[in-house]
Amino acid sequence: MKVLVTGSEGYIGSVLTPMLKDRGHRVTRLDSLLFAACAFGRVDDMADVIRKDIRDVAQSDLAGHDAIIHLAGLSNDPLSDLAPDLTMQINHTAAVNLARMARDAGVPRFVFSSTCSVYGFQGDDFITENNPVNPLTPYANSKVLAERDLDQLRSSSFVTVSLRHGTAYGYSPMIRFDLVVNNLVAWAHTTGKILLKSDGSAWRPMVHVDDICRSFVAALEADESAISGEVFNIGRTADNIRIRDLAHLIARKMPGCKMEFMDGATADKRSYRVDCSKALGSLPGFDAQVSLESGVQQVIDKVTQSDIAGLQFENDRYGRIAHLRHCLANGSIDTQLRVSV
Repeated sequence: MKVLVTGSEGYIGSVLTPMLKDRGHRVTRLDSLLFAACAFGRVDDMADVIRKDIRDVAQSDLAGHDAIIHLAGLSNDPLSDLAPDLTMQINHTAAVNLARMARDAGVPRFVFSSTCSVYGFQGDDFITENNPVNPLTPYANSKVLAERDLDQLRSSSFVTVSLRHGTAYGYSPMIRFDLVVNNLVAWAHTTGKILLKSDGSAWRPMVHVDDICRSFVAALEADESAISGEVFNIGRTADNIRIRDLAHLIARKMPGCKMEFMDGATADKRSYRVDCSKALGSLPGFDAQVSLESGVQQVIDKVTQSDIAGLQFENDRYGRIAHLRHCLANGSIDTQLRVSV
């Protein structure tokens, strides 16, 4: 298949694109390259990337593709809090416009990257795709609205499917250190302490980036009758964990590190425990293969073998919010977060 991947150079995209190529798909890469300077590992040559903001994509960019995997956007709750209005513009309006143009260009399949953040606060009970959503942040709300409007575009000739992945972690050449596993490991390695920024009581469904990518491959290759109009929680049900227990797991694997709480740490208003069994049973070809134990060890191995030092993972070298603020200050992006070319 000829597949266009938006956000191809990001945390997920830089793992997904090689996976798609290995399976014989022809991949068109599209990315604004907003975070190109944040590379942690060896990345593919970006010379053939279509360098475009998702808000500026034209129908001609989409014609001739068999599917679009839409990853591009402001990618989590803290990042969206930096620019709530732009989050809605990029994650909701631009996503729906992209899908509408894809449909009109004759692209038959649109795979959307959503999130379990849409569940907000749900308590201790396991929740499924049938539970009501409860978005508590601009990021989560933008994904809820996008899912709704994408489903309204669906037809017999235009398949849409939304993948709600859990809290991502794991190694990527474009690793994000604002994700909790990656962040705690980086703190432990560079400072000797595992710093919790909340009281650690919240539940999170952890999912390795490799398994997120496997879900996109499955949604791309599945028969349209199995996925059209569907929403799937992506992860391993066994890997739901409280953040404080996650910190203890990392501490066991990194002896000598002390667990500490940031001054003023309070309960996270988001807490959700997610049942991921639907995808395992009803998304043909999908299998979540990376356990939390082995996935955390992978991050530890990659981080401890790297040359990362000090708090680089929190500053503009690797931190996404810090990088945006740095780019705004030096004028390399404008106030609408568009890259100056």
